[in-house]
Amino acid sequence: MNNNLIEELIKALKKFPGVGEKSAWRYFFTLLNEEEGELEHFGDLLIRLKKEVKKCPSCGYLELGGRCEFCSDPYRDKSKIMVVSYIQDAMAIEKTGVYHGLYHVLDGVISSSKGTYPEDLNIDGLKKRLNEEVKEVIIATSPTIDGEMTAVYLDKILKKDGLLITRLAHGLPMGASLDYTDELTLIKAMDNRRKVDEENA
Repeated sequence: MNNNLIEELIKALKKFPGVGEKSAWRYFFTLLNEEEGELEHFGDLLIRLKKEVKKCPSCGYLELGGRCEFCSDPYRDKSKIMVVSYIQDAMAIEKTGVYHGLYHVLDGVISSSKGTYPEDLNIDGLKKRLNEEVKEVIIATSPTIDGEMTAVYLDKILKKDGLLITRLAHGLPMGASLDYTDELTLIKAMDNRRKVDEENA
């Protein structure tokens, strides 16, 4: 038996978030019991994922050969841009069905403990999008220490006449992660958003 192959596969499976030793072995046996054709199809999908799924050059969301579904939608409200840390956060907001503006994905948050600084995030891309058509920037980073630090930083560098900068508010407990927050709580947080400088006054 090729133990190296098994060890490498287990090691690869453990790279997924939340997957420990036991979960990795469960996935291993699931894959082992699949039909060869199913595994080949799965492998093909993974190869296509890397080749075909890219990040939108405008907002950083997922796209397949061009701009994403939001940036290319003529019916989205282009006066609002919601800034999120990760693609999953935009997905969570979109599920609520109450937001119809554009998104901007930072690809992380400012975190000195993790060595992530403003220049590591997609902030320059956001500043380039702030034309006269944009009236409000909604900062939707999670209410963690790093998320709050990022929100305050964005408020400082994005301030300009005629631009309203707001922050998701009530209903989100400190330390919560947007992509794990229920839809009703997210809706309340959007409805009650406040100006960032009011929060920190």
